[in-house]
Amino acid sequence: MKFGGTSMGSAERIKAAAKLTREQHEQRPVAVVVSAMSKITDLLLDTLRRAEDDDAEAVEANLKTLAERHLVSCGELLTGAALDEAVSHVEDLVAEFSRIASGIRMLGERPPRAVDEAVAVGERLAAALMAAYLNRTGLRAKAVNAREVIVTDSVFGNATPLMELTREKAQRVLRPLIADGIIPVVTGFNGATADGRPTTLGRGGSDFSASILAASLDASELWIWTDVDGIMTADPRIVPDAGVLAEVTYREAAELAYNGAKVLHPRTLAPLLAREIPVWSKNSFAPEKPGTKIVPETQAPPGPRAVTSMAHVALISVEPASPEISGTRIMGRALDALSSTSAEVLAMTSSSYRQSFCFLVRSDELQRAIDALESALTLEFAHGYLKPMEVDENVGLLAIVGEGMRGTPGWAGRIFTAISKQKVNVIAIAQGSSELTIAVVVARDGIEKAVRAVHAECKMAEKARPQ
Repeated sequence: MKFGGTSMGSAERIKAAAKLTREQHEQRPVAVVVSAMSKITDLLLDTLRRAEDDDAEAVEANLKTLAERHLVSCGELLTGAALDEAVSHVEDLVAEFSRIASGIRMLGERPPRAVDEAVAVGERLAAALMAAYLNRTGLRAKAVNAREVIVTDSVFGNATPLMELTREKAQRVLRPLIADGIIPVVTGFNGATADGRPTTLGRGGSDFSASILAASLDASELWIWTDVDGIMTADPRIVPDAGVLAEVTYREAAELAYNGAKVLHPRTLAPLLAREIPVWSKNSFAPEKPGTKIVPETQAPPGPRAVTSMAHVALISVEPASPEISGTRIMGRALDALSSTSAEVLAMTSSSYRQSFCFLVRSDELQRAIDALESALTLEFAHGYLKPMEVDENVGLLAIVGEGMRGTPGWAGRIFTAISKQKVNVIAIAQGSSELTIAVVVARDGIEKAVRAVHAECKMAEKARPQ
């Protein structure tokens, strides 16, 4: 079971998470993965930025906030010797983070390896509080730093797990605890290279941590506890009649996550595919609600089942100055350049005659992407073989997801007609051969109208669980 930041956001929420853990532990063995308390990772990253800028006053203020929030929770969760031990542990972890921040102040820069080591302190604090409270309630639990279990490559800030090595460590470190009736409370988001250098799995990576460990421990199920009722047909803030889907496939859930749905980290499902471990997305604030089950296959009829959107994106267009230039070769080099920066290409389209093409990337990755493209294609731009890159930040991404849309003719036409009726300009379209996802780039100010139009046209509310 994985508990997200809002599910760990206060002493009250930690008590609720512990209650849910106890309920399942009474029925079967349980391992727990926790995120940092809500907003703590942002606080840690802000502190490191302030340290890089030599803003000592801001660093001290943030350190005080970090300590106070966790110490207050200690006081609300624990008493006696357990409280004294937890307070000492919190103070030690805050001091460890402070030492790294001081080193960054001295250097005047934030080495990625140091950042990875520092930001994992948020999860380590949360795991310590959760384990201590579980022990207080009569269960046996132990906080485990995922650095001792999850083995990754050395891409600091966005590491990829090495599954065989991780499996060996999980079986060696966690399996004996579980066999002895002890609940391991593992930090989400972090790991370490084979030679022990701390890494992180990218923002929101605690979901990924949980799936890595579920696969490594041959779990029967993975439960991800968040603050929403499950995977919905659309964002309810945009579409009031959006509903919760009872079941979705791995592929549908992954596409929704990749294209902006906040329920899962985009890489969460990859480790589970081979073992077909089902995943539940559930609401820790309303645990009586059934949630959404993510499975290899569903019996749902083919067609669009959910629509999601992303507003903070940018479209980069590249066009050869002459049709004699090999657009395919340029496109390949451009993709290599983007790959080297770890920038994700959300959608891509190309034309045939002019061989022009465009990429959609996240806004916070835009500058990295531009720099990489300019570096890789310096000669072509300098000699006029390529026209100057065009960047459009006034766009948004709409993704319509559903297994087997190819099995029912006309979905694409209905979707585009629904969008056009709202007088929303369609800028680019991307669709894979499986027709699992139709990605549409539209003007940013029209994205919410487009979402509502597609949701209504595809009658997605009717495909959700009755409320």
